[in-house]
Amino acid sequence: MAKECWINLPVKDLQKSKSFFNALGFTLNERFSDSEEMAGIVVGDHSVMVMLFPEETFQSFTNNSLTDTSSSTEVLLSISADTREEVDEMISKVESAGGTVFAGPGERNGMYGAGFCDVDGHRWNLLIM
Repeated sequence: MAKECWINLPVKDLQKSKSFFNALGFTLNERFSDSEEMAGIVVGDHSVMVMLFPEETFQSFTNNSLTDTSSSTEVLLSISADTREEVDEMISKVESAGGTVFAGPGERNGMYGAGFCDVDGHRWNLLIM
């Protein structure tokens, strides 16, 4: 049975993306710390890793064109928060680190959360579950 999950995302500038996620408080996987070809962002305590690959490397895996994140969405990555304050703080960090907020903090469908885009336009959903 599967024990880990890796979500792979193409990025335009690996160093810029690593800096962005580091500024948000995500842990960078030490295994890939010296790599110029990939980075691993650890999400939570459940062995989920978001792998960041330069676009050319990512395309070599998929043999397919990439989504233009400025005009379409390929995926919505949802992550949990424990408190409203945590959501608000994360959104503040997103803005300071160069991301874009597409849905400010607030109540939606009975849950408090917010939505943001990382520096490559990938959409993230932050929710209190």
